[in-house]
Amino acid sequence: MIAIGLALLGAVIGGLTARKRGGNRKDIAQYATGYGMAFLVVGMIATVMLDRMLSL
Repeated sequence: MIAIGLALLGAVIGGLTARKRGGNRKDIAQYATGYGMAFLVVGMIATVMLDRMLSL
């Protein structure tokens, strides 16, 4: 659940960043995808760490 939330948050942040920099639709989609994937990786790491800490 953490990973999905962070992936969506990253996509929104990426889209807003590209829009602020004056990008077209393709730029916005690329930034949203890139940020979403980066945040997804962070979310997956956080999920695994949290799961391991709570399953002692």
